[in-house]
Amino acid sequence: MPGLIGKKIGMTSVFSADGKNIPCTVIEVGPCVVTQVKTLEKDGYKAYQLGFGEAKENRTSQPMMGIFKKAGTTPKKYLAEFKFDEEYNLGDTITVEIFNDCKFVDVIGTSKGKGFQGVVKRHGFGGVGQSTHGQDDRARKPGSIGACSYPAKVFKGMRMGGQMGGDRVTTQNLQVLKVIPEQNLLVVKGSFAGCKGSTVLIEK
Repeated sequence: MPGLIGKKIGMTSVFSADGKNIPCTVIEVGPCVVTQVKTLEKDGYKAYQLGFGEAKENRTSQPMMGIFKKAGTTPKKYLAEFKFDEEYNLGDTITVEIFNDCKFVDVIGTSKGKGFQGVVKRHGFGGVGQSTHGQDDRARKPGSIGACSYPAKVFKGMRMGGQMGGDRVTTQNLQVLKVIPEQNLLVVKGSFAGCKGSTVLIEK
């Protein structure tokens, strides 16, 4: 899918023509530089590797520096591959204007990490409603996680406490409200996974 790399700026709201207050998210999209061109003959598939964000040269490996010098650009912090119908060359810059005729986009981000959480927060368990009949320390416990002698195991996928957040999440069909090419901004309706300043992928 055609797309670009961007950075989540934050959320705000806009008013529609009929006066409704619409929550929206502002994304800084690109400009992205074509750092590599994948071809059918050499790589077995056709795609473009794009770079976004400036990186320090002394923190970039020598093989990566060779890629950036071949493309005639400065070291980039984030790289991702996209498939375009249009033809691009090494070193070409792609801006947010590719979304001018786009009504909906998919946004891929990394959800906020919450650390180790119990079943109430992680899975929405209700816990034990009453503390009578001697129950005084099981209010937020998961309860039974399996039988005894048969099947004598805990089934895979059992909802239990564990690491929450930090997952790759794709939010589909976000409506494009506004494209601001002068500031490389894209405004989409609603929210998606990720904290402010996090890197996201925006696909048509």
